[in-house]
Amino acid sequence: MSRPLNDILVVSLEQAVAAPYLSSRLADAGARVIKIERPEGDFARYYDSVVNGQSAYFVWLNRGKESLQLDIKKDEDLALLKKIISKADVFIQNLAPNVVDKYDLDSENLRATNKRLITVDISGYGEDGPFAKMKAYDMLVQSETGLAMVTGSPQEPGRVGVSVCDIAAGMHGLVAVLEALYERKTTGKGKSIKSTLFAGMADWMTVPLLHQQYGGKAPGRGGLSHPSIAPYEAFTAKDGGEIVISIQNQTEWKNLCEQVLDRPDFVDHPDYANNELRVANREQLRQEILDIFATQERNVLTDKLLKARIAFGSLNTVADLIDHPQLERTEVQSENGPVSLISSPIRFAGDEESYGPIPALGEHNAALRKEFGSE
Repeated sequence: MSRPLNDILVVSLEQAVAAPYLSSRLADAGARVIKIERPEGDFARYYDSVVNGQSAYFVWLNRGKESLQLDIKKDEDLALLKKIISKADVFIQNLAPNVVDKYDLDSENLRATNKRLITVDISGYGEDGPFAKMKAYDMLVQSETGLAMVTGSPQEPGRVGVSVCDIAAGMHGLVAVLEALYERKTTGKGKSIKSTLFAGMADWMTVPLLHQQYGGKAPGRGGLSHPSIAPYEAFTAKDGGEIVISIQNQTEWKNLCEQVLDRPDFVDHPDYANNELRVANREQLRQEILDIFATQERNVLTDKLLKARIAFGSLNTVADLIDHPQLERTEVQSENGPVSLISSPIRFAGDEESYGPIPALGEHNAALRKEFGSE
């Protein structure tokens, strides 16, 4: 099936999450992605073995790629890598700080011999500044950017439960690659792209930062309570099921009071008449709603919320997500059998989604060495 990037060759000297996320999305779009792995393989292959003996992260982020094992400390393997890169459209790397410089795999050297090449260097903190040489993993960057201090319960900070810093760096890198490919159609020249875990998450922290910088106080940790909107949090029904409701405007507030809570007197109540008052009196309002919700089953409440056109969601577990009626799946092949993955959130009308298989370690060694001239 023809895809937008069918004519693009991507070489990715990658490990873990950020770079594999970027290259996997290019593969989904039709690019040919050659994943360069150290002789022992991408260490993400060994994070766990929960998916038919394979790592959950690895099967998620490496579909549709070719696996080539290289030891770039060896002259022959390094020469082969450079030869493949010389024919590539995109080169991605997320090795430890300064590693690529040792082997002349830095952007400046590579683009001097291949002017159409787009290079992507993914790092923790960038190539300059006092943190440039520091290793960076997701939870460390969640801590450095202040994300952990606006996440969790009032009692203690918390880690976001997925690798958001890695994913953000990969997503920003993906956007930049697509921009650079588009620009290259006009200029004939590639670009050097830098994407960091720190900058990606710092951007997502803009709103708390602006509250701190201009208001003197960042939003506190409220668990499932929104720091500046109320009611916008979880409430427990009679059967123990939890429902998160979100009131964004006065019309919704009126509908909630009259059609769900059966308390029309709340609409213009001096403690609740507008959002600022509701935030100021959050605990009192929360208890009022909890008392009402505790008298009704979750399905009764959700029916009322739907009819009242109130935004809400169930507080689901991951087990609930597995059977969620809106969740779409795509089957991917692997050496240990098929894997059911969540379908891409990017969908084009009329296209049938399919992913390439998850490669075994070194599965394409012989074919790639033959293709690029090194037996």
